[in-house]
Amino acid sequence: MLIIKDLSLYLTKDLRTILADFSFSLLDGMKVAVIGEEGNGKSTLLKAIADPASLQAYVEIKGEIITQGEVIGYLPQVLEDEILDQTVETYFRQRVGWADLDYRLYYQLLKEMDFPEGRISEQITLRQLSGGEKIKFQLLCEMLRQPTLLLLDEPSNDLDLTSIKWLEKFIIGLEIPVMFVSHDELLLENCANTIIHLEQLIKKSKPQHTIAGLPYSEYVQNREEQIIRQTKLAKKEKEEFDAKLERYRQIYQRVQHELRTVSRQAPSVAKNLKDKMRSVKSMGKRFEREKEQLAKKPDFEESIDIEFSEEILVPNGKRILDLHLDQLKAGDLVLAQNIQLSVVGPRKICIIGENGCGKTTLIKRILRELEQTSIRYGYMPQDYAEVMEREKNAVEFLASSQKKEELTKVRTYLGSMNFTKDEMLHPLWELSGGQRAKLYFAKMILDRAEVLVLDEPTRNLSPLSGPEIRSALQRFTGCIIAVSHDRKFIKEVFEQVFLLSPEGLQLIDYEQFLETELN
Repeated sequence: MLIIKDLSLYLTKDLRTILADFSFSLLDGMKVAVIGEEGNGKSTLLKAIADPASLQAYVEIKGEIITQGEVIGYLPQVLEDEILDQTVETYFRQRVGWADLDYRLYYQLLKEMDFPEGRISEQITLRQLSGGEKIKFQLLCEMLRQPTLLLLDEPSNDLDLTSIKWLEKFIIGLEIPVMFVSHDELLLENCANTIIHLEQLIKKSKPQHTIAGLPYSEYVQNREEQIIRQTKLAKKEKEEFDAKLERYRQIYQRVQHELRTVSRQAPSVAKNLKDKMRSVKSMGKRFEREKEQLAKKPDFEESIDIEFSEEILVPNGKRILDLHLDQLKAGDLVLAQNIQLSVVGPRKICIIGENGCGKTTLIKRILRELEQTSIRYGYMPQDYAEVMEREKNAVEFLASSQKKEELTKVRTYLGSMNFTKDEMLHPLWELSGGQRAKLYFAKMILDRAEVLVLDEPTRNLSPLSGPEIRSALQRFTGCIIAVSHDRKFIKEVFEQVFLLSPEGLQLIDYEQFLETELN
Protein backbone atom coordinates (compact mmCIF):
# COMPACT_ATOMS: atom_id res chain seq x y z
CA MET A 1 0.00 0.00 0.00
CA LEU A 2 1.16 3.54 -0.82
CA ILE A 3 0.43 6.01 2.00
CA ILE A 4 1.11 9.73 1.69
CA LYS A 5 0.83 11.97 4.77
CA ASP A 6 0.86 15.78 4.72
CA LEU A 7 3.03 15.96 1.62
CA SER A 8 4.21 19.39 0.44
CA LEU A 9 6.34 20.02 -2.65
CA TYR A 10 8.21 23.32 -2.86
CA LEU A 11 9.99 24.56 -6.00
CA THR A 12 13.22 26.04 -4.65
CA LYS A 13 14.00 28.06 -7.79
CA ASP A 14 10.56 29.65 -8.13
CA LEU A 15 10.07 29.92 -4.35
CA ARG A 16 6.62 28.42 -4.89
CA THR A 17 4.66 25.57 -3.31
CA ILE A 18 2.99 23.33 -5.90
CA LEU A 19 1.42 20.86 -3.46
CA ALA A 20 0.50 21.45 0.17
CA ASP A 21 -0.71 19.15 2.96
CA PHE A 22 -1.57 16.32 0.58
CA SER A 23 -2.64 13.03 2.16
CA PHE A 24 -3.70 9.98 0.18
CA SER A 25 -3.73 6.18 0.27
CA LEU A 26 -3.48 4.11 -2.91
CA LEU A 27 -5.58 1.00 -2.29
CA ASP A 28 -6.15 -2.22 -4.21
CA GLY A 29 -8.44 -1.77 -7.19
CA MET A 30 -7.72 1.93 -7.57
CA LYS A 31 -7.02 3.39 -11.01
CA VAL A 32 -6.07 6.94 -10.10
CA ALA A 33 -5.77 9.70 -12.72
CA VAL A 34 -3.72 12.75 -11.73
CA ILE A 35 -4.97 15.75 -13.71
CA GLY A 36 -4.33 19.48 -13.81
CA GLU A 37 -2.93 22.24 -15.97
CA GLU A 38 0.67 22.29 -17.16
CA GLY A 39 3.34 22.92 -14.56
CA ASN A 40 1.06 22.12 -11.61
CA GLY A 41 3.20 19.26 -10.31
CA LYS A 42 1.63 16.08 -11.75
CA SER A 43 4.95 14.61 -12.93
CA THR A 44 6.70 15.94 -9.80
CA LEU A 45 4.22 14.06 -7.60
CA LEU A 46 4.90 10.78 -9.39
CA LYS A 47 8.67 11.34 -9.20
CA ALA A 48 8.42 12.16 -5.50
CA ILE A 49 6.87 8.72 -5.00
CA ALA A 50 9.05 6.70 -7.38
CA ASP A 51 12.39 8.51 -7.42
CA PRO A 52 12.61 11.33 -4.84
CA ALA A 53 16.39 11.57 -5.20
CA SER A 54 15.96 12.88 -8.76
CA LEU A 55 14.14 15.96 -7.39
CA GLN A 56 16.73 17.04 -4.82
CA ALA A 57 18.22 19.75 -7.03
CA TYR A 58 15.03 21.77 -7.41
CA VAL A 59 12.23 20.43 -5.19
CA GLU A 60 12.00 20.43 -1.39
CA ILE A 61 9.88 17.53 -0.13
CA LYS A 62 8.14 17.65 3.25
CA GLY A 63 5.81 15.04 4.73
CA GLU A 64 5.78 11.25 4.53
CA ILE A 65 5.64 8.94 1.53
CA ILE A 66 5.39 5.39 2.84
CA THR A 67 6.21 2.71 0.26
CA GLN A 68 7.80 0.11 2.53
CA GLY A 69 7.55 -3.36 1.03
CA GLU A 70 6.24 -2.07 -2.29
CA VAL A 71 7.81 -2.76 -5.68
CA ILE A 72 7.10 0.39 -7.68
CA GLY A 73 6.89 0.25 -11.46
CA TYR A 74 7.49 3.70 -12.91
CA LEU A 75 7.17 4.97 -16.47
CA PRO A 76 8.57 8.54 -16.72
CA GLN A 77 7.27 11.02 -19.26
CA VAL A 78 10.74 11.66 -20.72
CA LEU A 79 13.90 9.54 -20.77
CA GLU A 80 17.20 11.30 -20.18
CA ASP A 81 19.70 11.49 -23.07
CA GLU A 82 22.16 9.17 -21.30
CA ILE A 83 19.44 6.50 -21.12
CA LEU A 84 18.30 7.04 -24.72
CA ASP A 85 21.88 6.43 -25.84
CA GLN A 86 21.98 3.03 -24.11
CA THR A 87 21.31 -0.10 -26.12
CA VAL A 88 17.94 -1.73 -25.63
CA GLU A 89 19.53 -4.86 -24.19
CA THR A 90 21.72 -2.89 -21.78
CA TYR A 91 18.67 -1.09 -20.41
CA PHE A 92 16.82 -4.42 -20.16
CA ARG A 93 19.66 -6.03 -18.21
CA GLN A 94 19.92 -3.08 -15.83
CA ARG A 95 16.19 -2.86 -15.21
CA VAL A 96 15.25 -6.56 -15.26
CA GLY A 97 18.14 -8.92 -15.91
CA TRP A 98 18.08 -12.35 -17.53
CA ALA A 99 19.07 -14.47 -14.50
CA ASP A 100 15.79 -14.29 -12.57
CA LEU A 101 13.55 -13.67 -15.57
CA ASP A 102 10.09 -15.26 -15.56
CA TYR A 103 10.15 -16.47 -19.17
CA ARG A 104 6.49 -17.43 -19.15
CA LEU A 105 5.54 -13.87 -18.22
CA TYR A 106 8.17 -12.50 -20.62
CA TYR A 107 6.70 -14.19 -23.69
CA GLN A 108 3.16 -13.51 -22.56
CA LEU A 109 3.88 -9.77 -22.35
CA LEU A 110 5.77 -9.71 -25.65
CA LYS A 111 2.72 -11.19 -27.32
CA GLU A 112 0.20 -8.95 -25.56
CA MET A 113 2.22 -5.84 -26.33
CA ASP A 114 3.05 -6.89 -29.88
CA PHE A 115 6.69 -6.03 -29.18
CA PRO A 116 9.23 -7.93 -31.35
CA GLU A 117 11.75 -9.81 -29.23
CA GLY A 118 14.42 -8.97 -31.80
CA ARG A 119 14.24 -5.29 -30.78
CA ILE A 120 15.90 -6.23 -27.46
CA SER A 121 19.32 -6.01 -29.01
CA GLU A 122 22.82 -4.63 -28.46
CA GLN A 123 22.62 -3.25 -32.01
CA ILE A 124 19.70 -0.89 -31.27
CA THR A 125 19.65 2.10 -28.90
CA LEU A 126 16.54 3.27 -27.11
CA ARG A 127 16.76 6.45 -29.18
CA GLN A 128 16.28 4.36 -32.33
CA LEU A 129 13.01 2.87 -31.10
CA SER A 130 9.82 4.55 -32.28
CA GLY A 131 7.84 6.51 -29.70
CA GLY A 132 5.37 3.66 -29.32
CA GLU A 133 8.14 1.08 -29.04
CA LYS A 134 9.77 3.06 -26.22
CA ILE A 135 6.53 3.08 -24.24
CA LYS A 136 5.89 -0.64 -24.76
CA PHE A 137 9.49 -1.58 -23.99
CA GLN A 138 9.52 0.39 -20.74
CA LEU A 139 6.20 -1.14 -19.73
CA LEU A 140 7.60 -4.58 -20.54
CA CYS A 141 10.60 -3.98 -18.27
CA GLU A 142 8.49 -2.62 -15.42
CA MET A 143 5.94 -5.46 -15.54
CA LEU A 144 8.70 -8.08 -15.58
CA ARG A 145 9.83 -6.67 -12.23
CA GLN A 146 6.36 -7.76 -11.01
CA PRO A 147 5.48 -4.45 -9.34
CA THR A 148 2.90 -4.11 -6.57
CA LEU A 149 1.88 -0.67 -7.83
CA LEU A 150 2.40 1.13 -11.13
CA LEU A 151 3.01 4.83 -11.83
CA LEU A 152 2.58 5.96 -15.45
CA ASP A 153 3.41 9.48 -16.67
CA GLU A 154 1.70 10.18 -20.02
CA PRO A 155 1.88 6.54 -21.20
CA SER A 156 -0.23 7.16 -24.32
CA ASN A 157 1.87 10.06 -25.64
CA ASP A 158 3.50 8.25 -28.54
CA LEU A 159 1.10 5.37 -29.10
CA ASP A 160 -0.93 4.88 -32.26
CA LEU A 161 -4.69 4.35 -32.08
CA THR A 162 -4.45 0.57 -31.91
CA SER A 163 -1.83 0.73 -29.14
CA ILE A 164 -3.88 3.26 -27.14
CA LYS A 165 -6.81 0.86 -27.25
CA TRP A 166 -4.44 -1.89 -26.05
CA LEU A 167 -3.16 0.38 -23.25
CA GLU A 168 -6.72 0.98 -22.03
CA LYS A 169 -7.36 -2.77 -21.78
CA PHE A 170 -3.96 -3.21 -20.12
CA ILE A 171 -4.68 -0.62 -17.38
CA ILE A 172 -8.23 -1.86 -16.79
CA GLY A 173 -7.03 -5.48 -16.55
CA LEU A 174 -4.23 -4.80 -14.04
CA GLU A 175 -4.84 -6.30 -10.61
CA ILE A 176 -2.39 -3.93 -8.95
CA PRO A 177 -3.29 -0.29 -8.20
CA VAL A 178 -2.28 2.30 -10.80
CA MET A 179 -1.65 6.04 -10.62
CA PHE A 180 -1.30 7.72 -14.00
CA VAL A 181 -1.08 11.08 -15.73
CA SER A 182 -2.65 11.41 -19.17
CA HIS A 183 -3.89 14.08 -21.57
CA ASP A 184 -6.13 11.58 -23.38
CA GLU A 185 -9.70 12.24 -22.27
CA LEU A 186 -11.06 8.92 -23.54
CA LEU A 187 -8.28 7.03 -21.76
CA LEU A 188 -9.22 8.87 -18.57
CA GLU A 189 -12.92 8.22 -19.08
CA ASN A 190 -12.40 4.53 -19.77
CA CYS A 191 -9.79 3.73 -17.10
CA ALA A 192 -9.91 6.02 -14.06
CA ASN A 193 -12.11 5.37 -11.03
CA THR A 194 -10.44 8.00 -8.82
CA ILE A 195 -9.31 11.55 -9.64
CA ILE A 196 -6.57 13.65 -8.06
CA HIS A 197 -6.88 17.20 -9.41
CA LEU A 198 -3.95 19.58 -8.82
CA GLU A 199 -4.64 23.30 -9.27
CA GLN A 200 -2.69 26.54 -8.85
CA LEU A 201 -4.75 29.58 -7.85
CA ILE A 202 -4.13 33.32 -7.53
CA LYS A 203 -1.41 33.52 -10.20
CA LYS A 204 0.02 30.19 -9.06
CA SER A 205 0.63 31.39 -5.51
CA LYS A 206 -1.87 29.04 -3.85
CA PRO A 207 -1.92 25.28 -4.49
CA GLN A 208 -5.19 23.40 -4.20
CA HIS A 209 -5.91 19.72 -4.60
CA THR A 210 -9.09 17.68 -4.86
CA ILE A 211 -9.41 13.92 -4.37
CA ALA A 212 -12.61 12.37 -5.73
CA GLY A 213 -13.58 8.70 -5.85
CA LEU A 214 -15.32 9.22 -9.19
CA PRO A 215 -14.80 8.35 -12.86
CA TYR A 216 -13.27 11.20 -14.88
CA SER A 217 -16.35 12.31 -16.84
CA GLU A 218 -18.49 12.31 -13.68
CA TYR A 219 -15.86 14.33 -11.82
CA VAL A 220 -15.65 16.95 -14.59
CA GLN A 221 -19.44 17.24 -14.80
CA ASN A 222 -19.81 17.55 -11.02
CA ARG A 223 -17.03 20.13 -10.90
CA GLU A 224 -18.61 22.26 -13.64
CA GLU A 225 -22.04 22.06 -12.02
CA GLN A 226 -20.59 22.97 -8.63
CA ILE A 227 -18.71 25.96 -10.09
CA ILE A 228 -21.87 27.21 -11.83
CA ARG A 229 -24.03 26.64 -8.74
CA GLN A 230 -21.58 28.29 -6.33
CA THR A 231 -20.97 31.21 -8.73
CA LYS A 232 -24.72 31.87 -9.02
CA LEU A 233 -25.19 31.64 -5.25
CA ALA A 234 -22.28 34.01 -4.59
CA LYS A 235 -23.60 36.47 -7.17
CA LYS A 236 -27.15 36.37 -5.76
CA GLU A 237 -26.03 36.83 -2.14
CA LYS A 238 -23.69 39.68 -3.12
CA GLU A 239 -26.48 41.47 -5.03
CA GLU A 240 -28.85 41.14 -2.07
CA PHE A 241 -26.12 42.29 0.34
CA ASP A 242 -25.19 45.26 -1.88
CA ALA A 243 -28.86 46.35 -2.00
CA LYS A 244 -29.13 46.22 1.82
CA LEU A 245 -25.77 47.99 2.14
CA GLU A 246 -26.94 50.78 -0.14
CA ARG A 247 -30.07 51.30 2.00
CA TYR A 248 -27.84 51.39 5.10
CA ARG A 249 -25.55 54.00 3.52
CA GLN A 250 -28.55 56.21 2.70
CA ILE A 251 -29.80 55.99 6.31
CA TYR A 252 -26.27 56.69 7.64
CA GLN A 253 -25.81 59.73 5.38
CA ARG A 254 -29.25 61.13 6.28
CA VAL A 255 -28.69 60.79 10.05
CA GLN A 256 -25.17 62.22 9.73
CA HIS A 257 -26.56 65.20 7.76
CA GLU A 258 -29.29 65.80 10.36
CA LEU A 259 -26.68 65.70 13.16
CA ARG A 260 -24.57 68.33 11.40
CA THR A 261 -27.53 70.64 10.82
CA VAL A 262 -29.48 70.24 14.07
CA SER A 263 -29.84 73.49 15.99
CA ARG A 264 -28.02 73.94 19.31
CA GLN A 265 -31.33 75.19 20.66
CA ALA A 266 -32.78 71.64 20.24
CA PRO A 267 -30.65 69.44 22.56
CA SER A 268 -33.35 66.77 22.89
CA VAL A 269 -33.46 66.37 19.10
CA ALA A 270 -29.65 66.15 18.99
CA LYS A 271 -29.67 63.45 21.71
CA ASN A 272 -32.22 61.41 19.78
CA LEU A 273 -30.12 61.71 16.61
CA LYS A 274 -26.96 60.60 18.46
CA ASP A 275 -28.81 57.58 19.82
CA LYS A 276 -30.03 56.85 16.31
CA MET A 277 -26.47 57.12 14.93
CA ARG A 278 -25.25 54.57 17.52
CA SER A 279 -27.97 52.19 16.29
CA VAL A 280 -26.99 52.86 12.67
CA LYS A 281 -23.29 52.15 13.43
CA SER A 282 -24.29 48.97 15.23
CA MET A 283 -26.20 47.98 12.11
CA GLY A 284 -22.99 48.65 10.10
CA LYS A 285 -21.02 46.24 12.29
CA ARG A 286 -23.68 43.58 11.72
CA PHE A 287 -23.26 44.13 7.98
CA GLU A 288 -19.49 43.60 8.30
CA ARG A 289 -20.08 40.27 10.03
CA GLU A 290 -22.72 39.32 7.45
CA LYS A 291 -20.27 40.10 4.62
CA GLU A 292 -17.83 37.55 6.01
CA GLN A 293 -20.56 34.89 5.88
CA LEU A 294 -21.47 35.49 2.24
CA ALA A 295 -20.97 32.59 -0.18
CA LYS A 296 -17.59 32.97 -1.85
CA LYS A 297 -16.94 32.72 -5.56
CA PRO A 298 -15.45 29.28 -6.24
CA ASP A 299 -11.66 29.03 -6.37
CA PHE A 300 -10.70 27.11 -9.49
CA GLU A 301 -8.05 27.20 -12.17
CA GLU A 302 -9.33 28.13 -15.60
CA SER A 303 -8.29 26.14 -18.65
CA ILE A 304 -6.01 27.37 -21.40
CA ASP A 305 -7.12 30.51 -23.28
CA ILE A 306 -6.59 30.10 -27.04
CA GLU A 307 -8.21 32.32 -29.63
CA PHE A 308 -7.15 32.68 -33.27
CA SER A 309 -7.87 35.93 -35.13
CA GLU A 310 -11.13 35.93 -37.06
CA GLU A 311 -9.42 38.08 -39.69
CA ILE A 312 -7.42 35.09 -40.96
CA LEU A 313 -9.24 33.99 -44.08
CA VAL A 314 -8.05 31.32 -46.50
CA PRO A 315 -10.26 31.61 -49.59
CA ASN A 316 -12.49 28.63 -50.25
CA GLY A 317 -10.84 26.39 -52.84
CA LYS A 318 -7.41 28.07 -52.64
CA ARG A 319 -4.69 25.53 -53.42
CA ILE A 320 -2.60 25.04 -50.27
CA LEU A 321 -0.74 21.86 -51.10
CA ASP A 322 -0.38 19.50 -54.03
CA LEU A 323 2.07 16.77 -53.00
CA HIS A 324 3.00 13.77 -55.15
CA LEU A 325 5.76 11.39 -54.05
CA ASP A 326 6.68 8.10 -55.66
CA GLN A 327 8.27 7.09 -52.37
CA LEU A 328 8.27 8.44 -48.82
CA LYS A 329 11.71 7.71 -47.41
CA ALA A 330 13.58 8.12 -44.12
CA GLY A 331 17.20 7.88 -45.21
CA ASP A 332 17.38 4.75 -47.33
CA LEU A 333 14.29 3.21 -45.75
CA VAL A 334 11.16 3.32 -47.90
CA LEU A 335 8.15 3.97 -45.64
CA ALA A 336 5.36 4.33 -48.20
CA GLN A 337 4.72 4.34 -51.92
CA ASN A 338 2.73 6.65 -54.17
CA ILE A 339 1.88 9.51 -51.80
CA GLN A 340 -0.71 11.89 -53.19
CA LEU A 341 -2.19 14.67 -51.09
CA SER A 342 -4.03 17.73 -52.31
CA VAL A 343 -5.28 20.29 -49.80
CA VAL A 344 -7.43 23.32 -50.53
CA GLY A 345 -8.47 26.04 -48.13
CA PRO A 346 -9.90 26.24 -45.57
CA ARG A 347 -9.92 22.45 -45.15
CA LYS A 348 -8.85 20.67 -41.98
CA ILE A 349 -7.23 17.26 -42.52
CA CYS A 350 -5.67 14.72 -40.15
CA ILE A 351 -3.21 11.92 -40.92
CA ILE A 352 -3.26 8.77 -38.80
CA GLY A 353 -1.32 5.50 -38.96
CA GLU A 354 0.67 2.95 -37.02
CA ASN A 355 3.77 3.89 -35.05
CA GLY A 356 6.78 4.16 -37.34
CA CYS A 357 4.77 4.35 -40.58
CA GLY A 358 6.22 7.76 -41.48
CA LYS A 359 3.67 10.34 -40.33
CA THR A 360 6.27 12.76 -38.94
CA THR A 361 8.47 12.22 -42.00
CA LEU A 362 5.49 13.11 -44.20
CA ILE A 363 4.75 16.23 -42.13
CA LYS A 364 8.33 17.43 -42.64
CA ARG A 365 8.01 16.81 -46.38
CA ILE A 366 4.81 18.89 -46.37
CA LEU A 367 6.70 21.69 -44.61
CA ARG A 368 9.31 21.70 -47.38
CA GLU A 369 6.52 22.22 -49.90
CA LEU A 370 4.98 25.07 -47.90
CA GLU A 371 8.38 26.76 -47.62
CA GLN A 372 8.29 27.25 -51.40
CA THR A 373 5.06 29.27 -51.17
CA SER A 374 4.10 32.67 -49.78
CA ILE A 375 1.63 31.11 -47.35
CA ARG A 376 2.06 32.05 -43.69
CA TYR A 377 2.24 28.75 -41.84
CA GLY A 378 2.88 27.72 -38.25
CA TYR A 379 4.51 24.46 -37.21
CA MET A 380 4.19 22.54 -33.96
CA PRO A 381 6.56 19.54 -33.96
CA GLN A 382 6.17 16.38 -31.94
CA ASP A 383 9.69 16.90 -30.56
CA TYR A 384 9.45 20.40 -29.10
CA ALA A 385 13.23 20.83 -29.03
CA GLU A 386 13.28 20.61 -32.83
CA VAL A 387 12.72 24.33 -33.35
CA MET A 388 13.29 25.64 -29.82
CA GLU A 389 16.63 26.96 -28.61
CA ARG A 390 16.71 25.40 -25.16
CA GLU A 391 18.48 28.30 -23.40
CA LYS A 392 16.03 30.92 -24.65
CA ASN A 393 13.09 31.86 -22.44
CA ALA A 394 9.40 32.01 -23.34
CA VAL A 395 9.41 35.75 -24.09
CA GLU A 396 12.45 35.43 -26.37
CA PHE A 397 10.84 32.48 -28.19
CA LEU A 398 7.72 34.47 -29.02
CA ALA A 399 9.13 37.96 -29.61
CA SER A 400 10.69 38.55 -33.02
CA SER A 401 12.17 41.86 -31.81
CA GLN A 402 13.06 43.52 -28.53
CA LYS A 403 10.68 46.42 -29.03
CA LYS A 404 8.87 47.40 -25.85
CA GLU A 405 5.43 47.21 -27.47
CA GLU A 406 5.96 43.64 -28.71
CA LEU A 407 7.50 42.47 -25.43
CA THR A 408 4.51 43.86 -23.52
CA LYS A 409 2.12 42.11 -25.91
CA VAL A 410 3.99 38.81 -25.51
CA ARG A 411 4.05 39.01 -21.70
CA THR A 412 0.35 39.85 -21.61
CA TYR A 413 -0.45 36.88 -23.83
CA LEU A 414 1.71 34.53 -21.75
CA GLY A 415 -0.15 35.72 -18.66
CA SER A 416 -3.46 34.78 -20.31
CA MET A 417 -2.02 31.27 -20.78
CA ASN A 418 -1.31 30.97 -17.02
CA PHE A 419 2.45 31.61 -17.17
CA THR A 420 3.83 33.30 -14.06
CA LYS A 421 6.42 36.08 -14.40
CA ASP A 422 9.12 33.64 -13.26
CA GLU A 423 8.08 30.98 -15.79
CA MET A 424 8.21 33.52 -18.62
CA LEU A 425 11.94 33.94 -17.93
CA HIS A 426 12.88 30.28 -17.36
CA PRO A 427 15.03 28.59 -20.02
CA LEU A 428 12.75 26.63 -22.33
CA TRP A 429 14.30 23.30 -21.31
CA GLU A 430 13.09 23.85 -17.73
CA LEU A 431 9.43 24.21 -18.77
CA SER A 432 7.04 21.27 -18.77
CA GLY A 433 6.01 19.64 -22.03
CA GLY A 434 2.56 21.19 -21.73
CA GLN A 435 3.97 24.67 -21.19
CA ARG A 436 6.10 24.35 -24.32
CA ALA A 437 3.03 23.15 -26.24
CA LYS A 438 1.25 26.32 -25.13
CA LEU A 439 4.17 28.37 -26.47
CA TYR A 440 3.76 26.84 -29.93
CA PHE A 441 0.06 27.71 -29.94
CA ALA A 442 0.90 31.24 -28.79
CA LYS A 443 3.49 31.63 -31.55
CA MET A 444 1.07 30.50 -34.27
CA ILE A 445 -1.55 32.96 -32.99
CA LEU A 446 0.85 35.90 -32.67
CA ASP A 447 2.37 35.15 -36.11
CA ARG A 448 -1.16 35.08 -37.61
CA ALA A 449 -0.51 31.76 -39.37
CA GLU A 450 -2.92 30.89 -42.18
CA VAL A 451 -2.00 27.19 -42.21
CA LEU A 452 -1.29 25.18 -39.06
CA VAL A 453 0.94 22.12 -39.42
CA LEU A 454 0.56 20.16 -36.19
CA ASP A 455 2.34 16.96 -35.15
CA GLU A 456 0.52 15.51 -32.11
CA PRO A 457 -0.52 18.95 -30.78
CA THR A 458 -2.54 17.76 -27.78
CA ARG A 459 -0.09 15.18 -26.48
CA ASN A 460 1.09 17.20 -23.46
CA LEU A 461 -1.84 19.47 -22.68
CA SER A 462 -4.23 19.10 -19.77
CA PRO A 463 -7.39 17.15 -20.61
CA LEU A 464 -9.34 19.95 -18.93
CA SER A 465 -8.01 22.27 -21.65
CA GLY A 466 -8.94 19.78 -24.39
CA PRO A 467 -12.46 21.15 -25.05
CA GLU A 468 -11.11 24.71 -25.33
CA ILE A 469 -8.34 23.69 -27.74
CA ARG A 470 -10.74 21.72 -29.92
CA SER A 471 -13.22 24.58 -29.94
CA ALA A 472 -10.53 27.12 -30.93
CA LEU A 473 -9.30 24.92 -33.79
CA GLN A 474 -12.87 24.27 -34.94
CA ARG A 475 -13.37 28.05 -35.20
CA PHE A 476 -10.02 28.63 -36.90
CA THR A 477 -10.75 30.07 -40.34
CA GLY A 478 -7.49 28.92 -41.90
CA CYS A 479 -6.29 25.47 -42.91
CA ILE A 480 -5.01 22.67 -40.65
CA ILE A 481 -2.80 19.71 -41.60
CA ALA A 482 -2.19 17.51 -38.58
CA VAL A 483 -0.99 14.16 -37.29
CA SER A 484 -2.77 12.92 -34.18
CA HIS A 485 -3.82 9.87 -32.17
CA ASP A 486 -6.19 11.91 -29.97
CA ARG A 487 -9.57 10.37 -30.70
CA LYS A 488 -11.74 13.26 -29.52
CA PHE A 489 -9.50 15.77 -31.28
CA ILE A 490 -9.70 13.89 -34.59
CA LYS A 491 -13.46 13.38 -34.38
CA GLU A 492 -14.39 16.95 -33.45
CA VAL A 493 -11.96 19.07 -35.50
CA PHE A 494 -11.25 17.41 -38.85
CA GLU A 495 -13.27 17.17 -42.04
CA GLN A 496 -11.04 14.54 -43.66
CA VAL A 497 -8.93 11.75 -42.15
CA PHE A 498 -6.20 9.97 -44.12
CA LEU A 499 -4.63 6.65 -43.16
CA LEU A 500 -0.90 6.35 -43.97
CA SER A 501 0.30 2.83 -44.77
CA PRO A 502 3.11 1.35 -46.91
CA GLU A 503 0.71 1.55 -49.88
CA GLY A 504 0.24 5.32 -49.49
CA LEU A 505 -2.44 7.67 -48.19
CA GLN A 506 -6.04 6.54 -48.10
CA LEU A 507 -9.03 8.76 -47.30
CA ILE A 508 -11.10 6.87 -44.72
CA ASP A 509 -14.40 7.01 -42.89
CA TYR A 510 -13.01 7.65 -39.41
CA GLU A 511 -16.06 6.47 -37.48
CA GLN A 512 -16.13 3.22 -39.42
CA PHE A 513 -12.37 2.83 -38.93
CA LEU A 514 -12.78 3.09 -35.16
CA GLU A 515 -15.55 0.51 -35.14
CA THR A 516 -13.85 -2.07 -37.36
CA GLU A 517 -10.12 -1.65 -36.75
CA LEU A 518 -10.00 -0.96 -33.01
CA ASN A 519 -12.63 -3.35 -31.69
